[in-house]
Amino acid sequence: MKEKLHALHERLTGTVLGAQQPSYLLITALLSGGHALIQGPPGIGKTTIAATLAKSIEATFSRIQFTPDLLPSDITGYSMYHQGTGQFQFIPGPVFSNIVLADEINRTSPRIQSALFECMSEQQVTVDGVTRKLNSPFMVIATQNNLYSTGTFPLPEPQLDRFLLSINMTLPDMETQAQLLKVHASRGLEPPDSSPILHANEIVSAQRECAAVPVNDRVCRYITVICESLRKSDAGRGALSARASIAVMRAAQAVAWMENAPAVYPDHVKTVANAVLAHRLILRDNRHGQAGDPASLVANVLQNAPVP
Repeated sequence: MKEKLHALHERLTGTVLGAQQPSYLLITALLSGGHALIQGPPGIGKTTIAATLAKSIEATFSRIQFTPDLLPSDITGYSMYHQGTGQFQFIPGPVFSNIVLADEINRTSPRIQSALFECMSEQQVTVDGVTRKLNSPFMVIATQNNLYSTGTFPLPEPQLDRFLLSINMTLPDMETQAQLLKVHASRGLEPPDSSPILHANEIVSAQRECAAVPVNDRVCRYITVICESLRKSDAGRGALSARASIAVMRAAQAVAWMENAPAVYPDHVKTVANAVLAHRLILRDNRHGQAGDPASLVANVLQNAPVP
């Protein structure tokens, strides 16, 4: 199984050059049973890396292009009256897939974004008073451009809190960009390999194994100290929920499992802390009217928190 995950990581980094860390975090979110938010400027491979992950798993996949005219029923599904039977028939929406790509999620209003709340939290959909379970595994991979704000809506705090981690992608260095051109020149019109590497059942089994990795009391307290320090920070506004602490633990368990560690250690917590916590933080404006950097705040807390 871990050999297949290594092959998956190689495929992701081979498809989007310079994306070693984003690829690792995306696999971490998958093994944790959580959802991932990929942020960055246009044209750096956010959608490509998400679609490559989905196509590398033998499971159902759907893509939702978020636009201002999108309706909640376009996401969750709707009931249609069938004249022949005289009954209403439910038409499933694209969320009834194992992996859902929510492309440019911030291009639609918070009202439409909220259609994903129940899906992401409880892995179910309620339409017309009827609750339907979603498939397992279930993962939402959302992308958003953080460079241009025209025509976008900020994701509400409850929505951000439902993403296990956030992945920031940036333009690679000049050497990697030159290598990218060389790869595209040699590849030509030949499509990259998209044959499945993993089966959905293997993902579910790996998720169970990750969730079973032991976490002792000292590590639990270490995670709690980190989150509580962020809540009480003068730069923040105490936005972290209890879900944030659980997310750190789940992601750290996945990292420990991938590294064949017998239990979760503080280093595993440090590996995922920024990706799990930074996007959840709401920072106060400084005297110049500018908000601080969430990643810097997390790094400062990690530096000062006593390590067990």
